[in-house]
Amino acid sequence: MTLIYGHRGARGEAPENTLASFQRCLEQGVTRCELDLHLSADGELMVIHDPTLRRTTGQRGKVAAHSAAELERMDARVGGPPWPQPCPIPRLRTLFTHCDFEHWQLEVKSASRERAARTVEAIAALTRELGLSHQVTVTSSSRTVLRALQELAPQLARGLVAEYAWLDPLKVAQRYQCHLLALNWTLCSPERLRKAQQQGLHVSVWTVNEPALMRRLADFGVDSLITDFPGLASATLGNR
Repeated sequence: MTLIYGHRGARGEAPENTLASFQRCLEQGVTRCELDLHLSADGELMVIHDPTLRRTTGQRGKVAAHSAAELERMDARVGGPPWPQPCPIPRLRTLFTHCDFEHWQLEVKSASRERAARTVEAIAALTRELGLSHQVTVTSSSRTVLRALQELAPQLARGLVAEYAWLDPLKVAQRYQCHLLALNWTLCSPERLRKAQQQGLHVSVWTVNEPALMRRLADFGVDSLITDFPGLASATLGNR
């Protein structure tokens, strides 16, 4: 069975990476999600894709230059689907306490060694405190982040995000003892999928929004797909 992950919640239906988006995902009956993390100036894990604020809030500057309280006062509806109420940038803690997902893919963008270490330690502390360590996989395309996860939080499952095939993603995943491979769907050939699964990897493909493509990848045997439209994916694959 192919599992479904909501991409940044239900990005096609609600403003991405907001509480409204994750609640929308759950309303569609999809209990797995993918999201993106950056640290605030005061070390809080904030759920936002870009390192800068402009695309989703219209504000200037970097996420890392603002406190969590300041970020929570910003409205992240810019550029997303229309939504009636303001949608603040949420803390990861807020999502963990308000959304009952059975599994979370937490993507950490590339970072300096120092920032990668701080981010990984913050994820480890928060998931330990809330008893969620076994319900998360921390993913990244950054070797620096994957190395920090190996060294500082070996108890957390790791995942490699692979967008391009210029380096063999299976070798990189093996090197960092990854449990999951988040593969751009264009890289997902039946042969690569088979080799990854033989290596013990859960293969999650992104971003899959067309029903015909959902069915094709499910027929290939992908373990999960990440989609902006979790309700559509559920309806498309639900009777398989």
